[in-house]
Amino acid sequence: MKTSDLSIGPPACEASADALIRPDERITRVNDDLSLIEKKGGLSLGTDALLLAAFCPSRPAGDAIELGAGSGIVSLLSVLRGKFRRVECVEIRPDYADLCRRNVEINRLGDRVSVTCADLRDHRAYAVAGGVDCVFANPPYMKRESGLPSRDEGRDAARRELWGGITDFCEAAARKLRPGGDFAVVFWPPRAVDLFCALRGAGLEPKKMTWVCAREGAAPSLLLLSAKKGSKPGMIVSPPLYLEQGGGASEDMQRILDRGVFPF
Repeated sequence: MKTSDLSIGPPACEASADALIRPDERITRVNDDLSLIEKKGGLSLGTDALLLAAFCPSRPAGDAIELGAGSGIVSLLSVLRGKFRRVECVEIRPDYADLCRRNVEINRLGDRVSVTCADLRDHRAYAVAGGVDCVFANPPYMKRESGLPSRDEGRDAARRELWGGITDFCEAAARKLRPGGDFAVVFWPPRAVDLFCALRGAGLEPKKMTWVCAREGAAPSLLLLSAKKGSKPGMIVSPPLYLEQGGGASEDMQRILDRGVFPF
């Protein structure tokens, strides 16, 4: 599913948008009437971010952290839908941290979303340890030595583990979560074993998983998983989520696109 499929028109508040956008960027209106600034040729809104935003557990009175926030779209969707009281976005790359801050500003969510430019492995650089209700992440799927580098550094860092691997994400989440807190992640099926090992190693017990397939009969292309800090073993595996049906979005995917409602 392409970003263009998700756009619903020109941006609102064009005057404020013009003041915040850079020459190498574009702005589109996306789900939930958000205005999203993105780098041309860089990291753009994808299906995995929309799935993660819908899949995240809801803690309306709780605080959350997004690790590797990129543009900040998952955090913005989450607070708009009332899933969390506040979210801190942690992003290592200064240019994307700045982009994330401007996306918070343009959507007037500065009272609910903050941005910290920091390495997620530097635990002292952001939220107090052991205090948040949920951590969520869309980490790089491929190991550092895998795949071909992208010309765009942001896109490359989103694909390959240049600034921390899945073990780093899990350890960071475990350190920041309160006991019983949730870690939600979207990841790549070929590395499912790496994810499970990293979770268990960090004291995060997998509790719910959904395989994501392009269509019925296709192999899974993504997995969505939530884990709980300090929980006993036991996991629910939901039916597969099919993205397409009959040449368009499936009924389940359309509910995610329209209302951010996860079907399982």
